[in-house]
Amino acid sequence: MTDTQTFRAGERTITVRKDLRVPMRDGVDLAVDAYHAPDDTPRPALIAMSAYGKELQALALTTPPQRRPSPMWDGCIEAGDIARVVGEGYVHVIGDMRGTGDSGGVMIGNYNFGGVSQGQDLYDLVEWVAAQPWCDGNVGMTGISYFGSMQVLAAAERPPHLKAIFVSGGHFDFYETTYHGGVMWFMPRAAREGRGGDSGIAHTDVRSRMREVYPPEELNRLVEERLRDPDVAAWPNLVHVLKYPENREFWFDIVMNPLDGDWYEERNPITLARNIDIPVYLQIDQGRGWTVDGHIELFDVLKGPKKLDIGSYPPMQSRPWIEEHDKMFRWYDHWLKGIDTGIMDEPAVSVFVEGSREVVTAAQWPPKEIAHRALHLRPRHRLSFEPEPMGAEYAAPDGFYQAPLTVTDTVQTLSWSTEPFEEPTELIGTGAAHLFAEIDQEDTNFILRLWDEAPGGRRQLVTTGYLKASHRELDEERTTEGDPYHPHTRAVPVEPGAIEEYVLRLYPFAATFLPGHRLVAELSNDEPLADAHNALLPPDAFHLPVGRPVTHKIYRDAAHPSRLVLPFTV
Repeated sequence: MTDTQTFRAGERTITVRKDLRVPMRDGVDLAVDAYHAPDDTPRPALIAMSAYGKELQALALTTPPQRRPSPMWDGCIEAGDIARVVGEGYVHVIGDMRGTGDSGGVMIGNYNFGGVSQGQDLYDLVEWVAAQPWCDGNVGMTGISYFGSMQVLAAAERPPHLKAIFVSGGHFDFYETTYHGGVMWFMPRAAREGRGGDSGIAHTDVRSRMREVYPPEELNRLVEERLRDPDVAAWPNLVHVLKYPENREFWFDIVMNPLDGDWYEERNPITLARNIDIPVYLQIDQGRGWTVDGHIELFDVLKGPKKLDIGSYPPMQSRPWIEEHDKMFRWYDHWLKGIDTGIMDEPAVSVFVEGSREVVTAAQWPPKEIAHRALHLRPRHRLSFEPEPMGAEYAAPDGFYQAPLTVTDTVQTLSWSTEPFEEPTELIGTGAAHLFAEIDQEDTNFILRLWDEAPGGRRQLVTTGYLKASHRELDEERTTEGDPYHPHTRAVPVEPGAIEEYVLRLYPFAATFLPGHRLVAELSNDEPLADAHNALLPPDAFHLPVGRPVTHKIYRDAAHPSRLVLPFTV
């Protein structure tokens, strides 16, 4: 039975209808709570759905927002500012996806990709909400990250009463969410298991898609094959996951699928988004390049009214999530209430440029004309617009040896930097790093981070690039200058001792290097355990370290033009 309560939240009086049961077309019920003003006036509704538990989202009413690196920051409190939503004249509907929280049903695989389409469930939910007496028939959606991804899946199903969505910080290409350049990223583990600053999924009935699809004998063979990867075998948590997957079923599926392909592409939101024709506002902050990349990719395929808003560093917003609400209500007041807020008179693309701290607007991404220019790696750790004229016998390679983290706490890095810029220098777009390298093993990681270093040594991350050496193959038809494309559909071991060209894609960014500042490129095969940037991310937001000792030689001579190819505005 529905429990209706009225209470005070600051200066506002809020009524909540608890544990409403929403029937899905297959007979499963989803559980939602509906928060609204005390009177019975029908209002537009904003739906927030995830697997993290609606009761956790209710902490937005009582927990002051926390910013990283606060230990009270919980990455799963993402549904939005309930009191603000109600105060702006909307109903805030917060619920649990099937197999989680108070909802029924089973979730099979990440985002239920092995079971009932989550878009199908969201279609049924949108139409149910629109038919309630407390809703005026106009429905939007809200929430960051997981909640943002759900909005895209819902809109792709085209429920008639979903009039617009406002997506902040979503994750779209699921392979790119879990493997950056082929290198496993641990943060999805936190979101599913609940670790290092995340409560995780509110499991009730969730199952591994791999365990549903493969018979035990075949699955055991695949597990043993995965354990032959030295990186996986050297990380105790992964060995445990593979040997005992029952309580980590979604993380097990991710670990077991290190290559892109049908497993990830079946319900890729970027592909599904071609069905979306309602207005879509996309918002993302700089500092987590893969999410910036996904928002740009999504923006490019949308056909209806759309906005792309790339905000400022730092990369992690508050939890409970409260940012971007001013923009969100301008968007929804226009599309759900019919109020002319002027938002559609503004350019489609808005980009905050780090360094200059200017906002650049345009009709497209990138918002300015750019020309890719090369910065060459040179001896004495320099970056120069001029290529190296000498051969390898004179311009000997740089190098570093990285022992596995089982035997050391030290992460080795190589760095190269420009001379101080003499005038403001603006870069906006994607880039590439061409590294001619020799390693003495069959595989390694290449992790490149670009920094803006101010006089005195203070620095801020600009962008990153990742590539697992065995994933170095390029799709030549889709690769362009400054924008390489790796299919990641197979792993090709490296011949130890061979010099190979590795092309890393540098995630989209926007930065102006001010006079006196330097651009610093920092290369490693593992991530530093702590630095100024990583402190802003949850503790588990790092990548799987290399599990074998590797010696790296980086050639940067006339025959091996290692370089950065960067998007300078013109």
